[in-house]
Amino acid sequence: MQEEVNLNTGSPSGQEPVNHNIVRFQDFWKKFYRNKSALIGGTLIILLILTALIGPYLTPYGPNAQNYDARLVGPSLEHWFGTDHHGRDIFSRIIHGMSITLRVGFSSVLIGMTIGVAFGVVSGYFGGWVDTIIMRFMDILLAFPGILLALAIVSVLGGGMNNVIISVAIFSIPVFARISRGSTLEVRELEYIEAVKALGASDFRIIVLHVLPNILSPIIVQATLNIATSVLTASGLSFLGMGAQPPTPEWGAMLSDGRNHMWDAPHVSTIPGLAIVVVVLAFNIFGDGLRDALDPKSKN
Repeated sequence: MQEEVNLNTGSPSGQEPVNHNIVRFQDFWKKFYRNKSALIGGTLIILLILTALIGPYLTPYGPNAQNYDARLVGPSLEHWFGTDHHGRDIFSRIIHGMSITLRVGFSSVLIGMTIGVAFGVVSGYFGGWVDTIIMRFMDILLAFPGILLALAIVSVLGGGMNNVIISVAIFSIPVFARISRGSTLEVRELEYIEAVKALGASDFRIIVLHVLPNILSPIIVQATLNIATSVLTASGLSFLGMGAQPPTPEWGAMLSDGRNHMWDAPHVSTIPGLAIVVVVLAFNIFGDGLRDALDPKSKN
């Protein structure tokens, strides 16, 4: 006797309908869980975010509290990471600077991703002269190395972390625009998109409800990897004196302050440098794990 099938769910009649979103999430989690380095990266990111949120309330000293009797003291029980040339506790400054670093990374990528995806989707979906104009503008931005473009923008806007966020966001735009355009070109040719158009759906509705959900995977991966790039760029600008201004406990600025004490007190510059490395490494390996887990062609 042939089994009856529920036409609405595609599952046999009398059985619970299959939730395909749950199935996809389970498949993603299995792939992600097998990638141990991605799990380590994700755990590190969670710890970094918690530290940035809670840490400033638990530090033993203020980030700018000076003690000239304890200048350039090495790591000890009293000062875990030592002190700088002003007698400020480096551990406290690292913890306070973490929120600045993550804010720059997340904010710049969010702005760049929003604008870049909007340009890319419009370019890929409509094509023609719209595609030509948008992508030639993106080519102009891509012609400049990221750090040089950010440096030029900050030179025009002036120093400060808000201007650093804007500059880093601008050089992130063409990367997201190209990725979203390429994915949109593939999605718009699918048969169900043509069916939705035939039913009279507007272009805006098709883009928001049918195109964007199908191109999110590569965008999320790129956003994760771009946070690491943004952190490096922002730290580089602060190192050059065009980002955070003294006495802000930003890691790039702290690294710059320690240049004059590389030999007599190497911890002043080494520890902020290691903090930058940990953050960049965490987001990179997490992004690699996401890429493997979200790749439909990946079987392992």
